[in-house]
Amino acid sequence: MKLAITTLDGASAGEVELDDAIFGLEPRADILQRMVRWQLAKRQAGTHKVKNRGEIARTTKKVYRQKGTGNARHGSARVGQFRGGGRAFGPLVRSHAHDLPKKVRALALRHALSSKARTEALIVVDEIVAAEPKTKALVERFAKLDLTNALIIGGTELDANFKLASRAIPNIDVLPIQGINVYDILRREKLVLTKAAVDALEERFK
Repeated sequence: MKLAITTLDGASAGEVELDDAIFGLEPRADILQRMVRWQLAKRQAGTHKVKNRGEIARTTKKVYRQKGTGNARHGSARVGQFRGGGRAFGPLVRSHAHDLPKKVRALALRHALSSKARTEALIVVDEIVAAEPKTKALVERFAKLDLTNALIIGGTELDANFKLASRAIPNIDVLPIQGINVYDILRREKLVLTKAAVDALEERFK
């Protein structure tokens, strides 16, 4: 499939031939869902923690005598029934990550790219550079392409001025090609790829 290349100022910069094996697939929601779930689970800290009864520092003396009080039988003040006692079955430090085959992850990225191409939410630009790190000037350039909610993928190295100017713009994410991922593609309305990013993706999926 062919797609027009534009500049950030909205001018034409030729055409690019996109590989149908990467940008022309029929998107599968089940594969995309598995990938997003894998990504979000992997980045969970899992540092939530409570103390169970074995970790409570408290007297080991019996609370009250076994019989004759009319109350339930208790042998420890550390149990969850008492104020200051341990929590029963509370969260513990653990990893939330689970396995997902590498081939499925690679396929999910191709389906995410194809979903943007299919919905005409994919834009290819020649390059992403800024003469100076001015956010206002970059917002004006984005307005020409109607970019208000987008993920912008550059080459292996991002232009320093563009990176500084874009980081204060809400709903705009800028990543090098190494950082491209399914979750960020799907969470933004539009996907902007540089010509260098397209070449890198085609090389990656050869």
